This record gives sequence, structure tokens and C-alpha cells, in this order.
Amino acid sequence: MNSQFDQYRARAIPADGAMDMSVDAGLRAYMLGIYNKMGLGLVVSGVLAFITSSVPPVRDLLFTAQGGHTGLGMVLMFAPMVILFGSMFMMRNPSKTGASALYWLTVALIGAGLGVLALRFTDESIFSTFFITAAAFGGLSLFGYTTKKNLTGMGSFLIMGVFGLIIASLVNMFLLKSGMFAMVISGLGVLIFSGLIAFDTQRLKHEYYYLQGDNTAMSVATSMGALSLYLNFINLFQFLMSFLGQRE
Repeated sequence: MNSQFDQYRARAIPADGAMDMSVDAGLRAYMLGIYNKMGLGLVVSGVLAFITSSVPPVRDLLFTAQGGHTGLGMVLMFAPMVILFGSMFMMRNPSKTGASALYWLTVALIGAGLGVLALRFTDESIFSTFFITAAAFGGLSLFGYTTKKNLTGMGSFLIMGVFGLIIASLVNMFLLKSGMFAMVISGLGVLIFSGLIAFDTQRLKHEYYYLQGDNTAMSVATSMGALSLYLNFINLFQFLMSFLGQRE
């Protein structure tokens, strides 16, 4: 039996081997919509991070002078994770509005929480790491878009790795508090989210062929796809900051 990957490819390429230009143009528009939404999400996150790190009343509610978290800041830090896990059970068949709301709520919460980085690291290292992350994201996403290799098996392994990272991070945060273990987690995080960028790009490309003709499903997929790539970018950025960030 053909894999789902093969079925997507079969729908993408006509039997005579000639590429259907209308489908190809539709795919480009679909992927561009995802990248645009993700890019706008990064802009919104940057604005919110600036506000929470530079406006004293807001900053003092969320963060300590040493770059730690207040009680409300801890709530903000874990809120996106709770919402994303909750959505896995409560939004099995999300609507266009629901998917969009989930995306922007997650972007807002993560963006506000990123303000702590400005208190811990120099502006120069934040900007340089961001551009390194953007360059890496572009290359990895391009690879995922163009490769003919089926990345499904790798994706399943990487997703399991994400859950492992979450558990290891929580254990280290509350129990071990080991700087060395944190660096190991960061190294694994860079590898895992680099792989996920390529995997999710390929997954979204093939999802287009599966959903084409269903405008509602395509709208939902655009928001959920932007969410996947946004999370990959942000996590890669944060893990790279552990290696490249210069402390204030």
C-alpha cells in the first residue's frame, strides 16, 4: 500500500509527468500565506517583548531585576504550553476562527514572555542570534520544501524528542538546576527544532495537495501551519541564545 507521502506526491504530479502549473501556483500562494502569517507573528512578538522588557510597570509585574520571573511571570511562561496542550484535546476539528485565535493568542503570550531575554542578554547578541536563526530557518525550510526524501519517520522521532525536552527542562528547572545539563538540553533543542523546521515544511507542502479545493480546511491549515513554523523558529532562537547570547 502506498504511504500517505506517496499519495500526496501522486496528486501533485499528473500521470504524464507534466507539472500542473495552476496547482504549482496555488502551492506557492499557500506556502507564502503561511510564511507571511508566521513573519507577522514574529513582528508582534518582538513588539510585545520590547514592551514587557522596557515599560517599567509591566516589566516589574513579570520579571525580576536579575532577569528572573515573578509569580505572574511564571504563569505567563507556562501559559502557552498549557494552551497548546489543551488545544490538542479541545480543538480536534478547529474552525477557521478558532485556529486563527489559537495562533494569535499563542504569539501574544510567547512574545510577552520573551521580554525576559532583553533583561538577560545584550541587544547586540539578541539581534545577531535572531538573524542567525532566520538564516538557518530559511535554509532548513528550503531543504524541507525541495527534498524528495520522505521525512515522516524523522518527524515522528523529533516530535517524541520535543516531549523529552519539555520533561528534561522541567526537571532541571525545579530539581537539578544544573548549568551543564541546561547546555546539553539546549544542544539537543537546536538539533531537534532544526529538524522540525524541515519536516514541518514538507508536511505543510504535502498537506496542500491533500486539502486543495477545501477553502475552509486550507484556511485552518494556514493558521496551524504558521503556528508550527513559528514555534519551531522561536524555540530554535531561544536554544541558540544559550550558546550565542552575551549576558548583560
